[in-house]
Amino acid sequence: MDETQKKKIEELLSVTFRDESLLRKALVHRSYAYFTGGSSADSNERLEFLGDAVLELIITDYLYRNNLEASEGSLSKARAYLVNLQTLAELAEEKGLGDFLLLSPEEEESGGREKPSILADAVEALIGAVYIDQGLEAARGVILELFGSRIDEAIEKGLSFDYKTMLQEWSMKIKGIYPEYLGWEEGPDHQKLFHSEVMVDGRSLGKGRGRTKKEAEQQAAREAYRVLMDGLKM
Repeated sequence: MDETQKKKIEELLSVTFRDESLLRKALVHRSYAYFTGGSSADSNERLEFLGDAVLELIITDYLYRNNLEASEGSLSKARAYLVNLQTLAELAEEKGLGDFLLLSPEEEESGGREKPSILADAVEALIGAVYIDQGLEAARGVILELFGSRIDEAIEKGLSFDYKTMLQEWSMKIKGIYPEYLGWEEGPDHQKLFHSEVMVDGRSLGKGRGRTKKEAEQQAAREAYRVLMDGLKM
């Protein structure tokens, strides 16, 4: 990383690193680490692990302190709206962070600079690097600056945002199609149990059950969304 690149990233984050090696490491994908003869320890994975925890703490703390009347459920939904792979990848795209990533030639050719999982991990790694370099308050400033108006959107949607909506938005963005819910029911009318299975592009991603059709679909969507997020972080 040359001095020009370093300054550009620092300008994007509104922070000046004391330890330049931390900034560089936050941008090293494991493919580049292996390509240059290193190991995963030489990549941004450990910083990403730390940054993930710092990000969740800061967002949770902010939501808690600034929404005194909100229920635990609403706060959880607001946090889920903010802290997820899709949002982090969008933030990285907006800042152009993909241009600064260090990737192997093979990963480069496969479009690594645009992969949501790689972009999201880089954002969390940078947060972890800021935390190590300058502490929690500096990391807080970077996070709140990065998320900006999205935090207000999360507050507004926290009361109504649900996993069906999250799954639908993700499916439309990535696949260009709506999820399909297959449902069936069992039991007598006075004690009916509803089942739901959600399909995305012909693939079963989640199942749920509940006392209403809506509840069953919500459970299925929740399982599906988590499967997608876990898979993309691998």
